[in-house]
Amino acid sequence: METVFERPTKREQKMASESVIKFTSAISRRKSDSVNVRIQESEELFAIPRKALEFLSLILSLMAEGKAISLIPSASELSTQQAADLLNVSRPHIVKLLEQGVIPFKKAGSHRRILLEDLMKYAGQLKETREQSFKFLAEQAQDLNLGYE
Repeated sequence: METVFERPTKREQKMASESVIKFTSAISRRKSDSVNVRIQESEELFAIPRKALEFLSLILSLMAEGKAISLIPSASELSTQQAADLLNVSRPHIVKLLEQGVIPFKKAGSHRRILLEDLMKYAGQLKETREQSFKFLAEQAQDLNLGYE
């Protein structure tokens, strides 16, 4: 189910960079839920949902930055290794979180499966906790007059 697009080449990066601004501008001027697209070479005309084009705009932006892209359907179940790769942590760390009940999972035979939605919820909570901790530390540094302006 997962589709992985390798890191774009320099040529692809340049092409994405040149097209992303024009593309984003063109779709932002449209107000309807769908956009008619014409393939120049074949003159084929068809409608595409606006959300799909907005997603394509995001893909172009990421390509312009030289980033690789993974596309995973939201109802997907991930292995512990896929979850670890997504959060940029080790697989044993993910297993520990699962066994502690921090992230819900189910077993398929001897394999643990994690819903992408549950993993993203955990990632959001982790991000929020980090932001609160950073804010606390910044306020504390100000209160103690540690020289940060």
